[in-house]
Amino acid sequence: MPDESGQLWSGGSGGGADRRVGTRLNGAPGPMGPFAPGAGPDFASTPAEKKAAANTIETELQPNTKKATEHADEATGAAGKGFDGWETAIGLKTVADTWDQQVKTLMGRLAGEKTALRGASSLITGNDTGVGDQLRTAASGSKLNGL
Repeated sequence: MPDESGQLWSGGSGGGADRRVGTRLNGAPGPMGPFAPGAGPDFASTPAEKKAAANTIETELQPNTKKATEHADEATGAAGKGFDGWETAIGLKTVADTWDQQVKTLMGRLAGEKTALRGASSLITGNDTGVGDQLRTAASGSKLNGL
């Protein structure tokens, strides 16, 4: 089947059947509308939803991650003591150190996401206010210049 340019595109493993190849820009309406299914052109969440997500990170994810880490450290430490003098104890220590580093990275990421969520609403509002001020200044300046 020819495309818009009149070229034929044949399907490779499709048994020789012709296939149409095209391009669609991100955000352009497709079979299910613009953007992701169920999403619209507005922000994905409200300021209240961002605040709730930040609170969930603070009150659930961070403390529960810390508790799980402490539990894993205790269990791994006890197992390591049981294998004292064996290579397994050294392996458990290596795994525990790697785990602790990964948890540290995760906790840092959670803290960063929490801060970003809490700052996003004020940043967007501040940007909107700033652009509005610039537009008002430009509009009053053009009136002064006779435009």
